[in-house]
Amino acid sequence: MNTLTPSEAWHGKADCQTCALRDSVLFSGLGEKDFECIHSPIDIFLLPAGALLYRSGDEGRYLYTIRRGLVKLVQYLPDGSQRIVRLLKGTDVAGLEALLDQRYQHDAVLLQTTEVCRLPVDVIRCMDRENPTLHRELMSRWQRALTEADAWLTELSTGSARQRVARLLLRLVHDRENSQCELFSREDMGAMLGLTTETASRTIADFKRRGLLAKTAPNQYRCNIPELETLAEG
Repeated sequence: MNTLTPSEAWHGKADCQTCALRDSVLFSGLGEKDFECIHSPIDIFLLPAGALLYRSGDEGRYLYTIRRGLVKLVQYLPDGSQRIVRLLKGTDVAGLEALLDQRYQHDAVLLQTTEVCRLPVDVIRCMDRENPTLHRELMSRWQRALTEADAWLTELSTGSARQRVARLLLRLVHDRENSQCELFSREDMGAMLGLTTETASRTIADFKRRGLLAKTAPNQYRCNIPELETLAEG
């Protein structure tokens, strides 16, 4: 695995055939012969919080599979403010619009130290033409992205500030083995939920007082899932 800073070159080649996450990421279900299309490097790298995978408007040359970590997709409003339209977690794919020869539609910014595979679009297209399994998986990823976008509109943009924050916290711990989550800046939380930074800060402080969040380490919290679920349902 390559550990890189944003200013360093991308090096190395991932071994997709022996990837520990292969059964849950884009190349699940593929056999050895399917990898004969791969002539360009598929890089695996580790980047720190705050780094960019790509900017809105950049030419779409790669897809990115998130191995672990958290990535925010950001759009900018006419007044210059930002809105976070979706979060990507482990096994999600960023940059699917590149398969349609479109430019990237968002800024993809890392919220945490994140491990990512960078997949050249030409490689994916080659494998997609030859393998119906990959095609079905790509369609599944499109559907997952649409479902997630719908959830952000219906769950995280409606209701009171407390309900929105509770729903976000529940999404952060969904599919985890425990109730631990890492919180990010209140500005980012506000941009995700359509709240002011001040409202997001007050709501988190209120959750701590009420025992819905318990600090376990710097910026790490244990969520009281039953109480959050009750609050989220309103």
